[in-house]
Amino acid sequence: MLSVNQRAYELVQKLCAASDEYCVAVRKTKSGATLIDAGIKAKGGFNAGKIITDICMGGLGETRIVSKRYGNAELPSIFVLTDHPAIATLGSQFAGWQIKKGDFFAIGSGPARALALKPRNIYDEIKYEDKAEVGVLVLETAKEPPDELIKDFAFQCKISPDQLYVILVPTTSVAGSIQVSGRIVETGIHKLSKVGIDPLSVQYAWGYAPIAPVHPKFAEAMGRTNDVILYGGVAYYALGHEDDEKLKTLLEKAPSSASKHYGKPFKRIFKEANYDFYQIDPNLFAPAMFIVNNIMTGSTFQVGKLNVEVLKQALGMTVIE
Repeated sequence: MLSVNQRAYELVQKLCAASDEYCVAVRKTKSGATLIDAGIKAKGGFNAGKIITDICMGGLGETRIVSKRYGNAELPSIFVLTDHPAIATLGSQFAGWQIKKGDFFAIGSGPARALALKPRNIYDEIKYEDKAEVGVLVLETAKEPPDELIKDFAFQCKISPDQLYVILVPTTSVAGSIQVSGRIVETGIHKLSKVGIDPLSVQYAWGYAPIAPVHPKFAEAMGRTNDVILYGGVAYYALGHEDDEKLKTLLEKAPSSASKHYGKPFKRIFKEANYDFYQIDPNLFAPAMFIVNNIMTGSTFQVGKLNVEVLKQALGMTVIE
């Protein structure tokens, strides 16, 4: 079975060996774990964001940073593809490890989740578990975790702390923006699962989304990194389904536009929900557009649309013509 941690470890070695090139800072903790700062004090950047996206996918995806036009707006964008959609996205990339200890909070993603089985129900659904002796965890955070917490990560992953690599990526950094936009395929396959499509039926996938321009305030940055997927993200899946009509009905519930909260920048939606994620319609968290090829029948369906006006509003973007 493919090991997402072993494959990601090879990429982490490349990142650490060329830390100056990638503009990251690498150091050992007291417990022996390796911390990689990709945007807190270190500069980080496009190349760091790209390789961290690859690491998040357990080395089972390919990413490219390109320029793409959205209406009359030109934005850097990330293109992602994978031939192992369920494992690369839900089994590795999905931000499913909620971490809170004292005043430290972070969202954990990446291959180490497949060692700690965070959350267990996803691994039961995709029938996957990793058994590697090395672990790679990506934390969306602006602070370094305390050493006691790092030792707990290793314990939950059933590995020695000196075999744990923790990558720190703030939402307010270039690398942070890239790795969130790079979740376009993962966001879509998670939504397909929620509307009733077996993620293991998805054989191939690709997607692209704008990379949100950096904002120094967390709330603004968090809103923008959601908006680029909700209003500018496109995801394509080749999957097997026996019934085209049923598949079509399920897909109608898939795009972000199926949500009652659709149509406003995420920052405003979050404020109206009293800054409580649980008050936001979960149907909102999806790409703007899905393209699905049913490989059992040959049919292809497209549902949803890009919303350039809301996207530009959310990004504070003025196009001077």
